[in-house]
Amino acid sequence: MGNHCVGRRRTSRSIDEPSHSKLPTLSCWSRVTKKDHLHKTNPTNATEIVQNRPPQVVKIETDDVKPPKPQQKSQTSQVSVAVSSTHSKQKRPHNVKRVVSAGLKTDSVLQRKTVNLREFYNLGPKLGQGQFGTTFLCVEKATGKEYACKSIMKRKLLTEEDVEDVRREIQIMHHLAGCPNLISIKEASEDAVAVHVVMELCSGGELFDRIVERGHYTERKAAKLARTIVGVIQSCHALGVMHRDLKPENFLFVNQQEDSPLKAIDFGLSAFFKPGDIFNDVVGSPYYVAPEVLRKRYGPEADVWSAGVILYILLCGVPPFWGESEQEIFEAILNSELDFSSDPWPSVSDSAKDLVMRMLVRDPSKRLSAFDVLRHPWMVDGAAPDKPLDSAVLSRMKQFTAMNKLKKMALRVIAENLSEDEIAGLKEMFKMIDTDNSGQISFEELKIGLKKFGANLNESEIYDLMQAADVDNSGTIDYGEFIAATLHLNKVEREDHLVAAFSYFDKDGSGFITKDELQKACEEFGLGNVPLEEMIRDADQNNDGRIDYNEFVAMMQRGNAERRGRKGSSTSFRIGFREALP
Repeated sequence: MGNHCVGRRRTSRSIDEPSHSKLPTLSCWSRVTKKDHLHKTNPTNATEIVQNRPPQVVKIETDDVKPPKPQQKSQTSQVSVAVSSTHSKQKRPHNVKRVVSAGLKTDSVLQRKTVNLREFYNLGPKLGQGQFGTTFLCVEKATGKEYACKSIMKRKLLTEEDVEDVRREIQIMHHLAGCPNLISIKEASEDAVAVHVVMELCSGGELFDRIVERGHYTERKAAKLARTIVGVIQSCHALGVMHRDLKPENFLFVNQQEDSPLKAIDFGLSAFFKPGDIFNDVVGSPYYVAPEVLRKRYGPEADVWSAGVILYILLCGVPPFWGESEQEIFEAILNSELDFSSDPWPSVSDSAKDLVMRMLVRDPSKRLSAFDVLRHPWMVDGAAPDKPLDSAVLSRMKQFTAMNKLKKMALRVIAENLSEDEIAGLKEMFKMIDTDNSGQISFEELKIGLKKFGANLNESEIYDLMQAADVDNSGTIDYGEFIAATLHLNKVEREDHLVAAFSYFDKDGSGFITKDELQKACEEFGLGNVPLEEMIRDADQNNDGRIDYNEFVAMMQRGNAERRGRKGSSTSFRIGFREALP
């Protein structure tokens, strides 16, 4: 169970564990299920490497909504709420147990008697769909107050770890209850089919979307937002909790009012900690993950780094560390210098730059604590300049939040329209793995099949591949999902495939992708609240308000308009999956 802002699909993701030869790689079409590795005492160090939970405390990861296939039922909603996401899960232990293929048969997930949800609440329309369940609008009968209800299907809880995950996040949400600027849980109940979590409804939209929508933006406003974000960290750390996945998408406004509170959501990767505890499971999201997390030796200081990255973006509109791939982003996080010379940094106050530098110190022992950040001169009420930031900041921020949406849709279209000749080898591979000829690859079949093909993957890595390829959250991989997950990069960049993808969006065959056509495509992919004008502007080189074929190809061959961005996340996962199948 996790939280997600329904209405626009997020691209945040978990991070795979590094191999011996390279940095962690990001496995994703969407967010991939991750689990913790079992931690042991380090025989060469007096510091104990601990599991990321105290006795009888369990963990849950977040799930991000995967992109639906074209022409399928839309999962779009105009309301931003906290729901499950599929992207930022921790690594599963190597000895993870597969309880039963059809779902975990357990008498009770919550291990206590609970109320009948429908006796006290009326369920409204569906607000979102996640890996493990569905989020509905619900209304409390006694008060008429609206909440978000996440219903987690028990049949989707395939392992004991999954059950522990659900218990853990609920426990953390209860543990943090009453903290300001943290989404609140009202109650959790359970019936024979599902676990239901009733929580605060946040309908005001995501952090960056609100900034872009409002337009007027100053350093003082950025400082106010940063105080809220760092205040969340301080509250969590004071109660012995690390968030471990702080990013703009995990901050929602409660309502549309100008003075709406900003709330932190998504405790799927959160962990209990004690002073001196060291963690080694690599989790988080690429742009925001701290260097010590990539080095697999970290503590709560990693949250301050993530907040520093968010502050950097708040002040200039783009992340501090970039690369053509997740791997290159990680290299930049570990080695690159901060850029304070490019616009708009010369016009940003020295005090703001000083704070960013102190939050993004690579040595966690020298990094400011959340307590110290809140007492930095720039963060004190009224100290930050009230002059508007460079207009380029809003433009870049808008590009960053919209980045790769069109590209991801195009890649999916290409995967859906490959010829039989192009996928002949993959088709035979699918048949060999699908030993019961059901047309679906189960987890056990994938595990056996990968071993047959000589892939040296542990069970947690196989589970990651399974979850990433299972776009429709069915618990199995169908033929189309398998093909999409195993494409070679050269196939999605060939001219004929680019033509086919362009034609999919160019519904009327005019030679241009218009705003209306892009809107229809977004609806087919379950994307709502998408900044269509910005998507077009990012690719529209001649500023005619449309995207022609040459502009489309150029967009597919670069990251975004400001810099050479990362590769599409779906591509990076497909390559990873394909490499697992020799």
